[in-house]
Amino acid sequence: MTMVGRTLALLACTGLALIGLSSCGDDGPASSGGPATVRRLTQEQYTAIIADIFGADIKVQGRFDPDVRENGLLAVGTSHVSVTPSSLEQYDGLARSIAAQVVDEHHRDQLVGCKPASVSQPDDNCAAQFLGEVGLQLYRRPMKPEELKSQVAVASDATKTLGNFYAGLETSLAIMLESPRFLFREEIAEPDGAGHLKLDGYSKATRLSFFLWNTSPDDELLKAAEKGDLDSERGLARQVDRMLASPRVEAGVRAFFSDMLGFDQLPGLAKDPEVYPKFTPVVMVDAQEQTLRTLVDHLLVQKGDYRDIFTTRKTFLTRLLGSIYRVPVQSPTGWQPFEFPPGDPHAGIVAEVSFLALHSHPGRSSSTLRGKAVREILLCQQVPTPPANVNFAIVQDTKNTTYRTARERLTAHRTEPTCAGCHKIIDPIGLSLENFDGLGAYRTAENGAPIDPAGELDAAHFEGAAGLGQTLHDDPAATACLVNRVYAYGSGHAPSKGEADWIKYLQGRFAAEGYRLPDLLRTIATSKAFYKVSEPARTEGPNQADATSRASAKEDRS
Repeated sequence: MTMVGRTLALLACTGLALIGLSSCGDDGPASSGGPATVRRLTQEQYTAIIADIFGADIKVQGRFDPDVRENGLLAVGTSHVSVTPSSLEQYDGLARSIAAQVVDEHHRDQLVGCKPASVSQPDDNCAAQFLGEVGLQLYRRPMKPEELKSQVAVASDATKTLGNFYAGLETSLAIMLESPRFLFREEIAEPDGAGHLKLDGYSKATRLSFFLWNTSPDDELLKAAEKGDLDSERGLARQVDRMLASPRVEAGVRAFFSDMLGFDQLPGLAKDPEVYPKFTPVVMVDAQEQTLRTLVDHLLVQKGDYRDIFTTRKTFLTRLLGSIYRVPVQSPTGWQPFEFPPGDPHAGIVAEVSFLALHSHPGRSSSTLRGKAVREILLCQQVPTPPANVNFAIVQDTKNTTYRTARERLTAHRTEPTCAGCHKIIDPIGLSLENFDGLGAYRTAENGAPIDPAGELDAAHFEGAAGLGQTLHDDPAATACLVNRVYAYGSGHAPSKGEADWIKYLQGRFAAEGYRLPDLLRTIATSKAFYKVSEPARTEGPNQADATSRASAKEDRS
């Protein structure tokens, strides 16, 4: 290291010490860790895993049960969802379809990896080779001897019955694909040698891979787990650096922000076609992609300051989106970079169609929904649920000749005592976005009356989307929220009281390192706290336990 490099490193360490953080190389303050979790695969993860193992041309066609959002994230909710009897039937259909494709004449030579001595007779050696290799990837750990022996026996029996070796393999593979060992990411705890518990090597590899890549561990990561490399600081850091340098980290970042921003709700979004004739499902697909491209470019490609996502004027547009933003887009079918000029009302992700349309009603904008979304999604602040008997007649009457703008209608609505408290903390935020209609198109008036975009957030006053973006940029709650969400997303649980000091350490370190997302991901992924376990296993709810036992029983009987 050069003298300049040593000086910069010393300054960085000094800066961390000055803000109360541990010195360089430390893992931060003690953390109690969280529970070892059992998380159900999401549809996106299931599809990615099948593509990783068998190739992108293997079709995954079927219906998945909806995920549940908990503590702001689907990734936390997957720790508390069950597999119902009807969904088991769906998984069974998926498994049979995928297994049939893997062993068909178009794929078997490439995917099976060995050939039987006779296609019409069992070949236990070839079956064991294929099922053992696939089992390691599907189960994210080596198959136990009894598991592999059982599946080879199933393949042999099926071959004898059906008279075809590949049909036998198909039967065993289908059983493995609907096994809870595949459908659930079960974490196993083991002693850490210091009187505490930590995830075992394969559980650590699985948590790490889904955190950074949103898919199963690759061969190299599984080999590192097998050799115990992930239990050493150097070995773990080597794998984390390799994964962060991979293009696959983009999929992980996209998955995180899609979850955090609630993009799972976009496919079901509906708008009144008479009010918003430009709204189509394709527009919303483009809107989601616009925001994700903006985030990936700023945070990963440019390695920019996270806070700038609220103020940046750089984005990407298609011709469809250009018609809503009223800007020219030259590309007839693809994407092109675009930067809104200084002074333009569009600034930051809160002024993008994905955010504005999602947090609006089918036929009108909603300052209340938008303000609530800023509080809950971007600042991690819970807004109370409104009382059941609230009268929204004034707010919903967009043709009211007395109260022509949303600000006027909400002001009248807030005269009701039961409404004033909640609206006081969310409406002043959302009103700054009223220049955008329920689809996200810019406007200056509503019902012929000029729109006042003045806003307020916790005593900070501002004008319009650009002012809101700058306020969020400067609000420490926004970066603290991101740290909290990233950790919860990776660990599968909301931070506990025993992890509070470590979360504060992460927040301080995030600030000291310039609010760079890759640095935050690396800090979490290389820490002991991320893999520490507070209890041997989480308690399964009755539905999940029953579903898992039914699936296991079916697998064992087969």
